[in-house]
Amino acid sequence: MSDTPSEVRYDVLAIGNALVDVLAHSRDEVLQDLGLVRGGMTLVDTARAEELYAHMGPTAQISGGSAANTLAGMASLGARCAFIGQVADDPLGEVFAHDIRAADIAFDTPARPGQPPTGRCLIFVTPDAQRTMNTFLGASQFLPADALDLETIAASAVLYLEGYLWDPEEPRAAMRKAISTARDAGRKVAFTMSDAFVIDRHGDDFRDLIAQGQIDILFANEVELAALTGIADFDAALASLEDKVPVLVVTRGAHGAVAVTDGHRVEVPAEPIERVVDTTGAGDLFAAGFLFGHVRGRSPTESLRLGAICAREVISHFGARPEVCLSTLVEEKVG
Repeated sequence: MSDTPSEVRYDVLAIGNALVDVLAHSRDEVLQDLGLVRGGMTLVDTARAEELYAHMGPTAQISGGSAANTLAGMASLGARCAFIGQVADDPLGEVFAHDIRAADIAFDTPARPGQPPTGRCLIFVTPDAQRTMNTFLGASQFLPADALDLETIAASAVLYLEGYLWDPEEPRAAMRKAISTARDAGRKVAFTMSDAFVIDRHGDDFRDLIAQGQIDILFANEVELAALTGIADFDAALASLEDKVPVLVVTRGAHGAVAVTDGHRVEVPAEPIERVVDTTGAGDLFAAGFLFGHVRGRSPTESLRLGAICAREVISHFGARPEVCLSTLVEEKVG
C-alpha cells in the first residue's frame, strides 16, 4: 500500500457483523407463541434459528449487519467507506460480499472456510412496523484480530465499531486492537451501543473505554443511554455522560434526536412520514447521516438533520439499506 498513515484514504472504516437479514411480516400473536422479545434483538443458536425460520411467512433476503448498513448509507451519501467483517465461504457469504462491494464499499476480509455458515438475522415485522430481531451470528463471531488491515484502519478518518460484535471473544479482541491502531494514528473512534442487552453483558467494558477517553463519538438510543448510565431520567442520564464523550448522539424515535458536543446540546425533530413500513435499520441509517455530516465538517444540528432524513428513508420501506440515492435526497431537502 502506497498510502501512509498521515493520508486519509477512507472517511469511515467500520468493523461489524457480516449478516444477511431474512425479513417477514408477522402478527403479534406469533411473537407471543414463539416467546420473542418484541422490538428487541436476541442471539440464537442454530436450532433456534431453524425453529424461527420455520414459523416465518414469505421472506425477503437483504444484506444487513448494523455497521454495514451504516456504511451503505454513508456510501450513498458520497463517503469513502471500508468494512471489516467475517463471512463464511458459502452462498450467503457471496451475497453479502457482492452487495457491500456493489454499494462501493471496500471489503477485503477473506471468507472463512467450513462451519459455521454466514450469519443471518431473522426479523419479524409486525403491522405497526416494529422489528423483532433474532440473530444467528454464524461466521461473524469468529473475526480474528489477524484479519484486520491495520494500514487501512490507520488511514481512515473515523473507526466505527458495532456494539453487537463486542459480545464474541475473538471480534472483541480484534476491536480492541483496532481502537489502539486508530488512536495511535490520531484518528477518531466512534462506537454504537447497538442494544441494551449488549450493555447488560459488557457495560463495564464500555464505561471503561469512555473513562479512558477511547471513544470520540458515541451513539445510543434512550433505552441504551439508561442502561449505560443506570439513570432512568433522560436529561440526567445525558448530563452524566456529556463531559466524558466529545460527541454524544442519542436517538429518541418519533421524538427526534439529541447531540451534545463539548457541553453544547442541540436537538432536531424526527422527519415527518405518512406511514412507517419497517423500523429495521433506523438507528443504523441515522448514524450514517450524522457521521457523514461530521466528517464533512457540518454543524451538530446539520448532522442530526442528515441523520433524521436518512432514518426516515429507511423506515419507509422493507429492509435496512437505502432504496434511493441519499445524496440526491439530502440535496433536495437541505441543499
